[in-house]
Amino acid sequence: MTDTDALYAVSPLDGRYGSRTAPLSPYASEAALMRARVRVEVEYLLALADLEATPLEIDSDERDKLRGLYQHFAEEDARLIKKLETEGYAEFEATNHDVKAVEYFVRHRLPEDSDASAWIHFGLTSEDVNNLAHRLLVQDGVSEVLLPELYEVRNALGEMAREHRDLPMLARTHGQPATPTTFGKEMAVYASRLARSTGRIHAAVDNLRGKLGGASGTYAAHEAAYPDVDWQTFAEEFVTGLGLEFEPLTTQVNPCDDLAALFDAIRGANDVLLDLDLDMWLYVSDRYLGQQAVEGETGSSTMPHKVNPIDFENSEGNLSKANSDLGFLADYITTSRLQRDLSDSTVKRNIGAAFAHCLIGYTKTAAGLEKVVPNETVMRKDLESTPEIIGEAVQTILRREGQEDAYEQVKALTRGKDVTLEDFRELFDDLEVDESVREELRALTPSGYTGVADELVDDLE
Repeated sequence: MTDTDALYAVSPLDGRYGSRTAPLSPYASEAALMRARVRVEVEYLLALADLEATPLEIDSDERDKLRGLYQHFAEEDARLIKKLETEGYAEFEATNHDVKAVEYFVRHRLPEDSDASAWIHFGLTSEDVNNLAHRLLVQDGVSEVLLPELYEVRNALGEMAREHRDLPMLARTHGQPATPTTFGKEMAVYASRLARSTGRIHAAVDNLRGKLGGASGTYAAHEAAYPDVDWQTFAEEFVTGLGLEFEPLTTQVNPCDDLAALFDAIRGANDVLLDLDLDMWLYVSDRYLGQQAVEGETGSSTMPHKVNPIDFENSEGNLSKANSDLGFLADYITTSRLQRDLSDSTVKRNIGAAFAHCLIGYTKTAAGLEKVVPNETVMRKDLESTPEIIGEAVQTILRREGQEDAYEQVKALTRGKDVTLEDFRELFDDLEVDESVREELRALTPSGYTGVADELVDDLE
């Protein structure tokens, strides 16, 4: 697509964001689906030839040529399949059926001396081809594009966590000043969550399941033609040979619970990044994070000084859209009227769009993380201006010393009031405690009250 074409694209995924979504094209485009269908048809044809029961014989040279149909699938091949579907070509009339067009494409490209024509798509229903093709594309699209981008974000968070493990920062619970943390520990939390989320995605990808059971999942056509063949074993070996798990019990439609589980897993990772985007936006707003300005970039059309957190905002919008789409897909594709209705076919064509919004979100979050720099001066100043946050430590130490009203004493001093460290020290002077305890209390500071936050970063794998 040229820049001019992009200006007229209906969707920003192929227009404004076309360069960002391009890595998904080999797995989410119409041509990609055609190539995957050709792969299934060819490998199925070769598997039939390997059965002793069939008279079909395909030598090694013809096998290489057949596999070349999908291994070297080109734009001209995709256009020919589309022409077979919409206009017809050579001896074939227009099919108005996308899978049948693929069958005719394979038949058209057979060597002239081949006797395999009658065996292409033998005993299959379109869903046998489609369910496998879609899963092969989803499997590779997630493994080759989405997961690597998520790993990049996870690694960036891990690096930030280790670099700033001991940088003290005021925490906020319910939006109010709370027990301090470190910036590194907060980034470690997100890195850890994302690691678990990507693990769930990886597991779901490994559990994608394919079927090859015919028009209503009974192997009826296969059984009628060759009743002595163990078609269930044949189907299982064929599906697992493609790199998918085998689903033995289906209607015409593969139930798609496996795809729904994958979409839910991806949504889980997206939720982690959405939470991160929101927090990073707030840290920028509070000036805990500065942003490296890009030369020549405009932050506001009217306020020249601004450097907006646009990457995190863009990620937030795209991940929210992705989650909406993934939730719809997961709900929709797991239902089908009786043994089959066709509405899922058009819906599944939108899987690529959902993945594209994910990809934009991941790359934008990564770009935002590259730009931010912790502002230690602002963080420490905020800590120094909120000495009341050591109140938790004070009342806990006093409880240790057996003072039952410790909480109430600190509450009376701090709740709803502006206090200073000197106010605390006056309280300490009036306490009936050992001098060693008094010194322990006097040593408390907001910036030093971070517990083992820096050590927790070591829990990252």
